[in-house]
Amino acid sequence: MNKMVSAPGQPAASPPERAPTDWREPAMQRRIRRRYAAERRFRLFGLGAVVMSAGFLVFLLATMLINGAQGFTQTEITLPIDFPRAGLTLDADRLKGEGADLALAGAGLAEATSRAAVIAFGPGGDSLLSDGAWLRVRDQVKANPALLQGHALVHVPAATDLDIAAKGRGTPDAEAAVATLRREGKLHTVFNWPFLTESDSTDPTIVGIWGALKGSIFTMLVTLALAFPVGVLSALYLEEYAPRNRWTDLIEVSINNLAAVPSIIFGLLGLAVFLNTFHLPRSASLVGGLTLALMTMPVIVIAGRNAIKSVPPSIRDAALGVGASPIQVVFHHVLPLALPGILTGTIIGMARALGETAPLLMIGMRAFIATPPSRLTDPATVLPVQIFLWSDEVSRGFIEKTSAAIIVLLVFLLAMNGVAIYLRNKFETRW
Repeated sequence: MNKMVSAPGQPAASPPERAPTDWREPAMQRRIRRRYAAERRFRLFGLGAVVMSAGFLVFLLATMLINGAQGFTQTEITLPIDFPRAGLTLDADRLKGEGADLALAGAGLAEATSRAAVIAFGPGGDSLLSDGAWLRVRDQVKANPALLQGHALVHVPAATDLDIAAKGRGTPDAEAAVATLRREGKLHTVFNWPFLTESDSTDPTIVGIWGALKGSIFTMLVTLALAFPVGVLSALYLEEYAPRNRWTDLIEVSINNLAAVPSIIFGLLGLAVFLNTFHLPRSASLVGGLTLALMTMPVIVIAGRNAIKSVPPSIRDAALGVGASPIQVVFHHVLPLALPGILTGTIIGMARALGETAPLLMIGMRAFIATPPSRLTDPATVLPVQIFLWSDEVSRGFIEKTSAAIIVLLVFLLAMNGVAIYLRNKFETRW
């Protein structure tokens, strides 16, 4: 082994100094420890952010489920009705045809139902029933007109105070009445099917979400039918055919700016163009869909352009090399490969449109809709607007209905996104 030897008469040579980046140096060891500590802190901060986000999400969903679950149940009272004694005398022939509802209302079915409650439960018995209890009696009579000549047991919705008390949040007097009715076997809780099959009402015990849900479906269909093809074709033209000049640059900047415009601006645009200029029907799903399509289209165009741009140029070159025309290259090769990214942008745009209220309020879709729409031009409302209207109601019975409607909205959103994600995965090509 070679050793360092100094010449005679000269001091011994000192060993060579270590490089400043030598990892064995104490200073370098301290730097490495600080670097590892910073990395661990960053990982912990990231993990903490994920846990916090998940916690907020779980808290939100749990709150909605706990409060909304009671909206899917209903408290009913078994009401014995002696129709002749209650003062309802009506010829069964008048219940045939489309005028049955008017005939029963004109004959005083609501008053007869109140009198039957007083007879069954004593003075003040009519206060135990919902204001819309007579509608349940009406449906029973329409189904079996022979009931008018005798006695029947009809399950009718309980009043709001009793319904809340039966679910453990009522006043002492209401809870005492609930306990008495339960001992007598005249009060029970059932699944609230009318909430899923009926429309809006001023009575929270008979209110339903079907009208708003149907309006949302119609509105989303119009939005998708207009925004998706126009957005995709616009993205194809701008990316594949448009010349690169200042006009296309101006169009690109305008599209990017439109994607960031507040949604209420699109509502004002829909009010000015579709209602005041073209005089389309107010509060209709058609107008709502057109307005939301204007808002969704820039998102689809931007996502579509990015997806088309991500297709490798070799795909285009290979298609052109085997004799494909430019339009065949676009529609047979580029578009199918870019479709998963386009569908991702469509999911984002449609999810934003489904949750919007401001533009729809501007075009009048906050009206009281008691009948579900049957056409695109019928007056309608949508789920977010319905939730907004119920949250502003004074009656306590609308609180749980608001949470239940939010659950329906989330399920609708998940179903819509699930279909889009399935289509995206189906057309996705892995390299």
